[in-house]
Amino acid sequence: MDTFIMEPNTLQLSFFWHMHQPDYRGSDGVMSMPWVFLHAIKDYYEMPWLLTKFATIKATFNLTATLMEQLELYRDPLKYDYFLSLWEQHPSSLDFQSRQWLIKLCKSSQFETMVRPIPHYEYLYGKNEYSDNELIDLEILFILSWCGNYLRSENAVVKRMLQQGSGFNQNDKHRLLDSLCAFIETIIPFYASLQQEGRISVSTTPYYHPILPLLIDMENATIANPHTTLPKRPLSLHADAQKHIERSMKLYEKHFKKKPSGFWPAEGAVDTKTLSLYRENGIKWIATDEAILFHSLGNDERKNLYMTYRFNEVTIAFRDHALSDLIGFTYRFKSADDAADHFLHTLKSIENEQTDPSVFVIVDGENAWEFYENNGFNFFMALYKRLEGASWCKTATMDEMAKGIKHTNLESLQPGSWIHGTFDTWSGHPQKNRAWELIYQTRRDADNFRGTVSDETARKIEEHFLASECSDWFWWYGDDHVTDFAVEFDTLFRNHLISIYELLGIAPPANLFQPILSMSSAAPFWVKPKSPLTPVIDGKYSSFFEWLGCGSMDERKLYSTMDRVRGPIDTLYYGHDKKAIYVAFEGNLSAINRRGLKLLVILEESGEHFEFDLETVSAAENDIVAMDERLEIAIARSHFGMMRLFHLRFELISDTKILQTMPGNGALCIDLNEHYAANWFV
Repeated sequence: MDTFIMEPNTLQLSFFWHMHQPDYRGSDGVMSMPWVFLHAIKDYYEMPWLLTKFATIKATFNLTATLMEQLELYRDPLKYDYFLSLWEQHPSSLDFQSRQWLIKLCKSSQFETMVRPIPHYEYLYGKNEYSDNELIDLEILFILSWCGNYLRSENAVVKRMLQQGSGFNQNDKHRLLDSLCAFIETIIPFYASLQQEGRISVSTTPYYHPILPLLIDMENATIANPHTTLPKRPLSLHADAQKHIERSMKLYEKHFKKKPSGFWPAEGAVDTKTLSLYRENGIKWIATDEAILFHSLGNDERKNLYMTYRFNEVTIAFRDHALSDLIGFTYRFKSADDAADHFLHTLKSIENEQTDPSVFVIVDGENAWEFYENNGFNFFMALYKRLEGASWCKTATMDEMAKGIKHTNLESLQPGSWIHGTFDTWSGHPQKNRAWELIYQTRRDADNFRGTVSDETARKIEEHFLASECSDWFWWYGDDHVTDFAVEFDTLFRNHLISIYELLGIAPPANLFQPILSMSSAAPFWVKPKSPLTPVIDGKYSSFFEWLGCGSMDERKLYSTMDRVRGPIDTLYYGHDKKAIYVAFEGNLSAINRRGLKLLVILEESGEHFEFDLETVSAAENDIVAMDERLEIAIARSHFGMMRLFHLRFELISDTKILQTMPGNGALCIDLNEHYAANWFV
């Protein structure tokens, strides 16, 4: 193996972009939702293409097996994509239910960044009913809104239709779909060619994106968090874990003509047994989150983060969670130049404080950019340009980092995942545990089956078992993540288990037909105000009636396809009267160092900033701040003049470090003409 030698006095920066979609295929092989197609035309080619605009920038891309397999299906999209099979038909031929579901999906684009920039799409988006011709326009503009910058600049069909803007017909749909599916066929070969050139590394993940430590031993959930409630009568599915690894490696070799050298364990989930499996299968490196390192070392000193480690002969990269979250969640609120400057400034601080540091920035490679202006193009151009000009910083692939000569031995490895170092996102909640219990029930029934099945049927049964173990099903159960398509995910999961019984010729148990989601209902993340209020700003949990009727946002529920360490604030409460806007912030305030701490309030309409000094607990004239049991502020209405509707953002800042941007869904809408009656419910 070639040795990678770090240049002296340089910071080695390793970008790692994780590309993943769950397996949307049912027992008929048809994908029930179109997210693979949509991200293919927006992100999967675009992300490595952006990198090629700069001669020295390198990165690692993780392509999951379920993603690669589903990309291949777009050689015959009408056969394998249910949405496109409806989309391709003339609207007059659709029944009512299909038409409504199609409209629901065509209105699922992010409004500010994807809908509003296309004027006719914005107009149609606001309608509730459509003529057939209007629906054709909506269908095409939805797809065009997902086309990335590469397609908008290089694809003649996409360019022409964006210029046309409206008045499309069925033939336009056929031309667009043919062109986009031909483009999708070039995506994986593009990665292969860039890897061959040494510009990128490509890794993969166990086959159906399972939480291998939980498959092997569910007790890992309580080792990572002793307060986690385990599912009843758990089984070890060790053999399935091995199959996930072997099958993923085989598929990778088909596309890249060699075995993978590295893995991103699904959800960064690790324990000692899964690491042994990786080593036994020839994997040289894996990556996971900093929380695992800190738990393993028994301390959270950040100086320990900026190096590569070895455990059981496998190199492990631990990601800088804060830096990664800046890209994933915070920089979309900043201009491209401000975001790039902030990132370089933060990196330079690490370089100044550490000796030859290695920094790992690991981010979801597809879901963040629809929140950015121009699909992140401006941000990446600014960021990569600055990195090329920084002599003190060099980018490197994960393959190169693993070949380095400087590694630190890790004495022990704590089980956990990239979310808080625990497995609570996939276990512990009654819905999540119920999903596991249904897998165990089905496995026991299959193991006790006394009949015979053909080799082909046995292969299909194995496929459904492995697919049911995907981490994504558990992600959407419980109260921690929210999606408009939770019912579809629940149905996909249970249908895998139902199919196993049907293949065995056994009547499926009745409980498999009961939606898991019906076990409980999650409270909404955003509750709007129900009445004016005039609280006392003292930072204390005062009278129950003081904030009665306020609006609220639960930050813990605002991140769905992605997750993050949200910062110390869990919930914000808000309201107003004739004098001021009132906001209260609750969370783990006692953990915050007050030195250099401030709260910045940004009025989006004008860019004006209101600053609250939380070290001295002071504010501008007419504004009030208090910080004790919680943080409370009052912003005088005089700041807003004659404005009746405006949007506020909040940044909690320690010196120059952004601890948290709130609310996580973009901005808090304040309507001084609020019609409170519409917000009440019984």
